[in-house]
Amino acid sequence: MAGNTTRAQIVAAADRLFYERGFEHTSFTAIAESVGLSRGNFYYHFKTKDEILAAVIESRVAATRAMLRQWEDEAAAPAERIRRFIRIVVTNRADIRDFGCPVGTLTAELAKLRHSSRPEAVALFTLFRDWLGAQFTALGLAAEADATALHVLAFSQGVAALDNAFGDRDFVDREVERMEAWLAARVPE
Repeated sequence: MAGNTTRAQIVAAADRLFYERGFEHTSFTAIAESVGLSRGNFYYHFKTKDEILAAVIESRVAATRAMLRQWEDEAAAPAERIRRFIRIVVTNRADIRDFGCPVGTLTAELAKLRHSSRPEAVALFTLFRDWLGAQFTALGLAAEADATALHVLAFSQGVAALDNAFGDRDFVDREVERMEAWLAARVPE
């Protein structure tokens, strides 16, 4: 494996394992085994678990930015872009049901651990918050854009937490429909 490819595979494997098992419960050995590397080769790329965590967060931020750019490219209207965010709990339903929201679970775990990388993990929420705020501003709701962005984020986190707890597909669908109706009522004529 080439160096950059190996590093990317390690980050992808660590990202998945951190999501499924949690950061604290994922060992170097588990990550190395999932990529098929010896520990020595693994340490060539990452010396500490915190280095891997930083790379995972950086990868998630880059992937989130790319997703938001794609939504902007594919949907000309800000309301449609916001709908895509609202529907993310349906799009990622299987993983959310099994493991919760990847952003929320990592942020919560790092907070419990009082981990120094928590602010970097929170940057994912900030990215969503700022992006949603820009969409609401584009809808002509600048005065309430940030508060409304936080409302949509809270909806997403609440539905993800309850889907993870109850696994109720109908609940998720109903809540998404309610949030889409709420959004439609907010969109100025």
